[in-house]
Amino acid sequence: MQQGYDRYQAGNVVEAIADWQKALSQYQADRNLEQAATALENVARAYQILGQTREELQSWEQAGLLYRQMGNGLRLGRVIAEQAQAFSRAGQYSRAILILCADSRETTNCRPESALGVIRSLPQPDLIGEVAALGSLGDAYRLRGEADRAIFYLNQGLDKARTLQQPIYLISMLNSLGNAHSSLAQLNFRRALSARQIEEERDAVEFEFRARENNEKALNYLQESLILAQENGDRPGTLRALMSALPAYSRSPEGEEWTSSLEQAISIADGLPSSQEKVYALIDLAKFVQLLDSSSTQVSDRQCLNQTSNLQAEALLQQAIASAQEIRNRRAESFALGELGHLYECQLDSERALELTRQAQLAADQELEARDSLYLWQWQLGRIFKSQNQLQEAISAYEESLATLEALRKDILTANQDIQFDFQETVEPIYRELVELRLERETPSTVIRVPNPAQQTNQGDISLALNTLDNLKLAELQNYFGNDCVLTALNPIDVNFADNAGQTAVFNTVILDDRVAVILSIPKRESNGQEQTLQKYEWVQDQSGNFVNPDKLVTAINEYRKGLERFRDSIPGAPLGGYDPTLAAQVYDWLIRPFESLLLENEIKTLVFVQDGIFRSVPMTSLHDGSTFLIEKYAIAVTPSINLTNLDRADRNRLRALAVGLTESATVEGDSFAALRYVASELQAVQHLLPRSVALQDQEFTLQRFQQALAAESYPIIHIATHGKFSADADGTFLVMGYSPDEPSQKLTLNVLDDVIRQMSSRSPLELLVLSACQTATGDDRAALGLAGIAAQAGAKRVLASLWSVNDQATTELVTQFYQGLSDPNLTKAQVLQAAQKALIQSEEYAHPAFWSAFVLIGNWL
Repeated sequence: MQQGYDRYQAGNVVEAIADWQKALSQYQADRNLEQAATALENVARAYQILGQTREELQSWEQAGLLYRQMGNGLRLGRVIAEQAQAFSRAGQYSRAILILCADSRETTNCRPESALGVIRSLPQPDLIGEVAALGSLGDAYRLRGEADRAIFYLNQGLDKARTLQQPIYLISMLNSLGNAHSSLAQLNFRRALSARQIEEERDAVEFEFRARENNEKALNYLQESLILAQENGDRPGTLRALMSALPAYSRSPEGEEWTSSLEQAISIADGLPSSQEKVYALIDLAKFVQLLDSSSTQVSDRQCLNQTSNLQAEALLQQAIASAQEIRNRRAESFALGELGHLYECQLDSERALELTRQAQLAADQELEARDSLYLWQWQLGRIFKSQNQLQEAISAYEESLATLEALRKDILTANQDIQFDFQETVEPIYRELVELRLERETPSTVIRVPNPAQQTNQGDISLALNTLDNLKLAELQNYFGNDCVLTALNPIDVNFADNAGQTAVFNTVILDDRVAVILSIPKRESNGQEQTLQKYEWVQDQSGNFVNPDKLVTAINEYRKGLERFRDSIPGAPLGGYDPTLAAQVYDWLIRPFESLLLENEIKTLVFVQDGIFRSVPMTSLHDGSTFLIEKYAIAVTPSINLTNLDRADRNRLRALAVGLTESATVEGDSFAALRYVASELQAVQHLLPRSVALQDQEFTLQRFQQALAAESYPIIHIATHGKFSADADGTFLVMGYSPDEPSQKLTLNVLDDVIRQMSSRSPLELLVLSACQTATGDDRAALGLAGIAAQAGAKRVLASLWSVNDQATTELVTQFYQGLSDPNLTKAQVLQAAQKALIQSEEYAHPAFWSAFVLIGNWL
């Protein structure tokens, strides 16, 4: 055993493991359980250094079993805490949270068999074990994207760590708190940027204030951690503090501190023995070094920071490769090789980039634990092939990358706050770039007749592009909600589509780096009984035939929606002077006019939009052809994905609703919501039009009463008339409930709504979820994604919702018209909404599109 310690201290980790495993075999033979458990702990920590997580987890598990067998609660609690850290390093954050305490939003009580449950039940307090477990729990929550909850537990840990006489625990806790506040700063800076892009200056200022406040807190904690680590000669702790501080410094005006910290980090990393932690630090330092010669202030995983040679970055990556090879860590080696290949890709040195990328791919492919990097190098190969104009090779590489991603989805897509896997930077572009490659192989403006794509083995490029787009929509929703198992494809594209949705056309939009495409699909059943789909795509162009830049399109669409929203609080019956149809006509010309003749020839009655990006946040109903609104010609619906849309027709004999709503003003986490005076009338109208319906209003509309009502009865319709806020992330998206002194919050989050509704829909399907008075941020396509995905997330076949808060009276009028038409067996749900919106257009009071266009039907339009 001692020989293993000596070799470990000398940096000979592999040899140390061999010594401890020999000792372990002897202890097991002698039935010396305590020494055997100690040997297993040593082996686990050594495997951690090498980055061999699977072997590390097995060692912790065996050690825990021995301590449980011996009844040694003190060591058992500490071992579980270290095992949880290994799960977090493997990306299994929920598993880590579960074994540390309990994965529950409703309680902070820990399970008895969890690390904290074991530690807190000891006859004598184990402060060290509790601090370690709280730190691990905070880190796991941060990595899962729940920084606020992370800070809650880390603050508890910090208070306890300050009473210990062992600086190593305080250094670690301060570093964890710094990282948690840094995550909040990053999130709020992103929100501020989004708000400023859409000219929501008040929101932008508020988000920036929160961001700078959290950034300052992060730096304070990290500086304290750094000083303590330096005072105690803790070089790994010093490096961690410096590496954690670099992103925070890059977001602050203190440039000198950033440069100084970078130089210190490089010097310390150079002197440390080889380990997995050192390899990844060197890779990150190579990225930071490139910022010195770049106008950018943020490290990017895939974008080129500059195209000039950077000898220091190359040297750091070569050092990372050597360290990874020394500890035989194929995963770390894969990342180091791939990053060096990316450096040469950015320098337009395709041959060296190709060679290193293939080496990275080989390293990732040779070890199961390294395969999470494989998709990155397959994507990188695709980009390099594309730059060499080898399009078929590029497409093959992109397809391999997405196939690998599909296998990794559960581990990667749900970790949306993990900087290693930023969805919008390292996942989403793969789908979009493959769609672009596919479309470039087809001719725009040409109508293609495709036999049912779902029954074809050799699909055309447009069909394949549509499949890729649909997979992107599924991935976006999973990333937004942080949920993999709930969202599953219901039916392949076009299966029985022509039978179920005759005279329907589907528009897909896709926003690329420098242009925008619109794809039209018309599923048909010919007179001979054969199914086929008409397909045509166009690049969005201006009158001169030039591609419309996505930035220009975003500006125009934001202005189009703002023109509608400016009028939303106007008095019914006011003139249309506040509304300029010019922008509505421009968007119509971009999206619809190139396809007008095809729609007329095929006698289309319903348009279904599968929207991308900014298009999700604006209504299609009020697009204008110069004489009429689009809704006057077609019924309109939107869906996040055809694959996620249940196309079963509704049972019109089960028309009863649970109607809940809030008439009172409310303040939720600093957001103020005005009173909704007409909600009472709206709920009464629902009860009048749908007999046997039940209503819960104001103080009756609490989470407990809502749950009880749905547990007692099954309702095919749930109608929620209250304020709702849809944010760029699911945690910031919620509905407002009534106030109750027995419940701590008036927030009804989408995940909680999902849980409540699923308990009911498991007994009887939810045909319709109505959300009136909701508000999505103008132009925030991530917020609109939450609204679009709520149908799939909550298990509702369809959702009727508003894109912005609409005049109360107009909402009541439209809802009344909608429910009156629901019983008509000759109308689809989209046609019922169309009739309701046309009724408002034809009225004197509500003719302006601000009153009716905000309402969208999401999901099943039949």
